[in-house]
Amino acid sequence: MSDLNALRSEADKMLARPLRLTRWGMAAERFTRAFWPLWSVLFFSFSLLALGVQHLLPGWVVLAALWLAGFGAVVALFRGVAAFRWPSLSDARARLDHSLPGRPLSALSDQQAIGAGDAHSRAVWQVHLSRMAARVRQARAVPPDLRLATRDPLGLRYVAATALAVAVLFGSLGQVRDVSVIKADGSALAAGPSWEGWAEPPRYTALPTIYLNDIDGGELSLPQGSRITLRLYGTPGDLTIRQDLSATAPQADTIGQSFDVARGGTLAVDGPGGREWAVVMQPDGPPGVTVLGAPEWAADGGMQLPFAARDDFGVVAGQATIRLDLPQVPRLHGLAAAREPREPLVLDLPRPLRGDPTGYEEYLIDNLSDHPWAGLPVTISLAVQDARGQQGVSGLDAMVLPGRRFFDPLARAIVEQRRDLLWTRDNGLRTGQILRAVSHRPEGLFRDSADYLKLRTAIRQLEAGMLDGLSHEARNEVALALWELALELELGDLDDARERLERAQERLSEAMRNGANDDEIAALMQELREAMQDYIRQLAEQQQSDDQQMSEMDPNAQMMTADQLQQMMDRIQELMEEGRMAEAQMLMDQLMQMMQNMQLAQVPGGQGPEGQAMQGLSNTLRDQQQLSDDAFGQLQDRFNPNGRPGEGNQQQGDRPGEGGEGSLADQQQALRDQLEQQRRQMPGMGGDEAEALRQQLDRAGRAMERAEEKLRQDDLAGALDDQAEVMDSLREGMRSLSESMARQQQQQGATGLAQGGQGPMGQRDPLGRDLGSNGQEGGDGQFRQGGLADNRARDLMDEIHRRSQDQTRPEAELDYLRRLLDWF
Repeated sequence: MSDLNALRSEADKMLARPLRLTRWGMAAERFTRAFWPLWSVLFFSFSLLALGVQHLLPGWVVLAALWLAGFGAVVALFRGVAAFRWPSLSDARARLDHSLPGRPLSALSDQQAIGAGDAHSRAVWQVHLSRMAARVRQARAVPPDLRLATRDPLGLRYVAATALAVAVLFGSLGQVRDVSVIKADGSALAAGPSWEGWAEPPRYTALPTIYLNDIDGGELSLPQGSRITLRLYGTPGDLTIRQDLSATAPQADTIGQSFDVARGGTLAVDGPGGREWAVVMQPDGPPGVTVLGAPEWAADGGMQLPFAARDDFGVVAGQATIRLDLPQVPRLHGLAAAREPREPLVLDLPRPLRGDPTGYEEYLIDNLSDHPWAGLPVTISLAVQDARGQQGVSGLDAMVLPGRRFFDPLARAIVEQRRDLLWTRDNGLRTGQILRAVSHRPEGLFRDSADYLKLRTAIRQLEAGMLDGLSHEARNEVALALWELALELELGDLDDARERLERAQERLSEAMRNGANDDEIAALMQELREAMQDYIRQLAEQQQSDDQQMSEMDPNAQMMTADQLQQMMDRIQELMEEGRMAEAQMLMDQLMQMMQNMQLAQVPGGQGPEGQAMQGLSNTLRDQQQLSDDAFGQLQDRFNPNGRPGEGNQQQGDRPGEGGEGSLADQQQALRDQLEQQRRQMPGMGGDEAEALRQQLDRAGRAMERAEEKLRQDDLAGALDDQAEVMDSLREGMRSLSESMARQQQQQGATGLAQGGQGPMGQRDPLGRDLGSNGQEGGDGQFRQGGLADNRARDLMDEIHRRSQDQTRPEAELDYLRRLLDWF
């Protein structure tokens, strides 16, 4: 018995705190369930009064609502008091007991009913009580259940709580006090006059409304344009309003006034309970904008104009207006004519997506290369606007409108004539004549015959429009065609690596002569680097030479590493950026001379089925190129009846199939049959390269068939397009075949070396030296011959020493010679 009492005593001590907290939680739970209607009515009524709803309704409605709210509150109070019961200790003990597994509190209070005299039964009972006591030690207070969803399914308590929060944030206690002066007829009670007022800043300031009843008299700072509203209650004349803040005369209204703050001054409510403020107006000045510097030119003709904008409360919009600076335009050539009127160019100024809109720096970024004023003197003016509609304008800044710079002479000539045509339509005849003169002898001028056709088409369209009176739409269509053609001529669509390299070198040399800026130099140097890498890659792919080709290599051929090429190009860019154009051009010429002297090892023809296939495709490509040149020549004869220099005239009376075009169609058919035979005899190969080769040959065959059909239909221009597709497909097919051959030779070379045999270069290394049986330089007896071999080696070293002392040689060559001396 003593052990049982000890367990119960220990359990009561451990349960003291959980029982107390559980009892308080039950009290809160019962209080919430009993009185939630009361505090909902009180919260909602107070919120309406604090927000001033009583001033928007008739007095009798307000009084009726107050009586109804009061009656509801009294009813809710009585019902709450009747329903509320303070929880007893036993109630708390029962809830806590139900929260524990096995109800240990009830178990500790139980008595053993059976087997009390048996020692074994008492021992079992004692163990059971001990387990229950252990569970009591885990007891924690039971949280109250404050959910009222079943009692308030409409959520009225949440509506009341939300209204209270809004009233606390935006309402005023002073408006609650005003309810005491309301009578049924809407007039004030005998308690005396009263007033209330608000000062609402403009919305764009993002400042809160001020309730003037909560502001003691004294200095009051308000933004310009703030709306002040005052209302007077009580007998008319007891309270009066005195102010000199508005731009208009004060209203003679005894009920209230509303006006905007236009200047600083005095605001007062005279009478019982009145106040006076010294209002200080915060002026909202006009915004400002400033151009921070000259526009920056991008390599593609884009413009970046830095500017800064500011405003007291933030800029909401801005524009840049660009006008032609006609007095500064050089009135030469096509610009000498009177220009057609053109609207100013208007661009929207960017605004920051983040940060402070009251003051920021940004860039006006646009590409106006195709605008008629590109490259001409203009004036630019920036304007910004704030939320009040005030504007700030920068001064006129003179500049040359940035645009793309064309380094290809033909493209530059076309762009210049396009500008003259857009200057005025009266230049149309002159533009057509100049373009005809420029393209009179297209041999060597156009890299692609399709470009020549596009130019002739644009000229004919322009001349036809001049006969009928050139319209704006027709003029703009011709100008667009000329612009697209100039871009094609400038950027090109070159697949051949050597041609791309020469093209990049020509553009860079032209940039040196024309004084390109740093961005253009960087872009052109990047183009040269990419073209150089493609050319070197082509050399590497075609380096499949054998012993005979090694022996036939030019002894004066330049040998350079990729690092040396990179260093030379970096030096060229550095010289150009420093303005040392003459030195940069000299180094450029040396670089191109070295590239021309690099040995190009052709894939040996006739060595195995792959080599024969490569040689056959090469012959087909050459024949197709010759056929395309013949078709292009006949097309020129049509536009030039007097004949091309050095050639006879084409008989214009030939019908398709009899002369000219008929023979060309027959040649095209023969080439198509030849390609089909090559396709059937193509050696079996695997991998992605083989699939790509088959696809390209199929594409070339279909294009040949279309070209033949158009030649028979006397459509030379369309046939030239299809023939260009044929040549592109053949080049791609040869590239796939070359990659497949290179991969097979690498695999064979790796297998041969692994078996102790010869590598892919036979018994010589890439420098032409014999490989020994163990794969090292030199055979077993190569360097034992002495005599002649030693003398040749000594002579070679002497020549290297002599050349390394010649300081007139290029730095890249001297560096290579020094490294040779270090190695050997």
